[in-house]
This record gives sequence, C-alpha cells and structure tokens, in this order.
Amino acid sequence: MRPATALAAAVLLTLPALPAAAQEKPALPAGASAVVPLWAGGAPGFEARKDIPEQAESYWVKNVNNPSLTVFLPPKEKATGAAVILCPGGGFRELGFVPEGIEAARWFNSIGVAAFALKYRLPREPGSVFDMSHPRQDGLRAVRLVRHRAAEWGVDPKRIGMVGFSAGGEVVSMTAFGETAGDASATDPIDRVSGRPDFVVHIYPGPVGIPETLPADAPPAFLLVANDDGATRSVLRLFQAYRAARAPVEVHVFAKGAHAFNMGTRSKLATIKSWPQRLADWMADNNLLDPATPAPGVK
Repeated sequence: MRPATALAAAVLLTLPALPAAAQEKPALPAGASAVVPLWAGGAPGFEARKDIPEQAESYWVKNVNNPSLTVFLPPKEKATGAAVILCPGGGFRELGFVPEGIEAARWFNSIGVAAFALKYRLPREPGSVFDMSHPRQDGLRAVRLVRHRAAEWGVDPKRIGMVGFSAGGEVVSMTAFGETAGDASATDPIDRVSGRPDFVVHIYPGPVGIPETLPADAPPAFLLVANDDGATRSVLRLFQAYRAARAPVEVHVFAKGAHAFNMGTRSKLATIKSWPQRLADWMADNNLLDPATPAPGVK
C-alpha cells in the first residue's frame, strides 16, 4: 500500500460510521415528533410492500404502501387532551399531505389539540394493488392506534376525532359509519380497541361511505363546504341523515370558495380564511377543548 493510500484508509477508519437507516431516514416535518407505521410489520396481506418508498413532491405524497401516522403534539402547557386524525384529500390518487396534513396539524396544535396526519393507501392511483376496503382499514387502525397509545401521547381516549378533506372525508365516513367495535379475541392488542371516532369533521367531503341512515348515537359532526363546490351534495346528504337521526351536527355553507381551499390560508375570501375559527368554536362548544369537562355531546 502506498503512503497516501494508507493515510486515507487510516482517516476513514477514525470517522464514526452512521447506520444506514440514519442516513436514509427522511427529515420529519417541522413540529412533528415521529412517524409511526399503523402496523409494525406492514399492512396485513401486504407486508412484503412495507419498504417500498413513497413518492413525494411539492404538496403531495403518492405510492403509500406502509400506511402511517405523522405525530404532532402540542406543547404540554397548551395541551387539552383532545386529538384528531387528519385524512388529507386527493381523490385516492394522491394525498395533499402538506396543506391538509402537516399545515392542518400545526393549526390543531395551536389550539392545544394533538394531531396525527394519516397516510392511507390509494386505490385509485394508477397501478394500485389496493381497493376501497384498504383506506377504511387504515382509518380504523389509526383510531385504534391513537386510542391504544393515548396515555403515551397525552390524549383523552374519549376525545379522539377524525378530520377529512375531500376524499379524506370519505375515509372518515367509511371509518365512522361502519362497524367499529374492537375484536376482543384479537392477538394484536391494538385490534381489541374500538375504532369509533368520538367526533367527525368533514371539509368538502366526497360521497363515498355516507349511509342512507344514521343511528342516534352517531359521532357529533361538523360539516363545512362552499356553495360553488359539488361537494355540497355530500354535505347535504350527511346533514339530512344527522337531522333524521336527531344526532348532533353543525353545518356551514359559504357562498364562494370552490373546492380544496385547505386551511384557508391561500384564499382571498375572508370567510374561507377564517373558517378554522368556526371549527375551533364548535369544538369549544362541544366540550372538546377543556379536559375538565365531559365527552362531546354531554352537557
């Protein structure tokens, strides 16, 4: 070995080696504390796909094979104990994960609510191996996972809601309005926990998952849409179903705003810019932001 080569080898030997995972692990979004897969070994029946990388660019994420929650926890001195699972939209072809996951989570943290941004599987993405049962499976597992780890994350297990935008609203409907009971005989303790959200928030939702009728104990609902958006039909169907069941519901229909205005920050319309405050007011009125008061709907 020549002296120069030997010196280079000696220098390399003195440098600390970084684990491959540490070098490849993507940076967490600002404000997030962790990314937690819904299933440690991969989604049931699709375990071999769990290490296929996602595709992400600009505001969107695609190719979700290992569904997960990105965890955003509010400062302890601000935390109310309430939590939401955020379901971004994107037509089941992609996820608008930045505006309807990350940015939404930061807003919820600002009012003391823990937020868990869900990356669910996308059955309408070209070449997808998934069907519409899989986003529902992901939604149920997300609720169960947060409820199972509620103490660890400082969450009240009776104040866990779901928030869905567009197609994400369909994930909320499929999750909340179907069978949600845990399986007492399941080997996985997470699957023994109820997957029922304690409240639901639909922002310009799609029609999938909306039942013809609802029970009187349907989760309290907040519905919001712009009148110049086709999603008004879904909101009206939900509103009518809630009214018929005499279950608690609040609805807001703005004159303008179209579709996919996210958290309102990019709109020029005052009503759209301030829509999150309507949700904060509803959450306060339904006892969701005060840890000393009962669960939602209880007066």
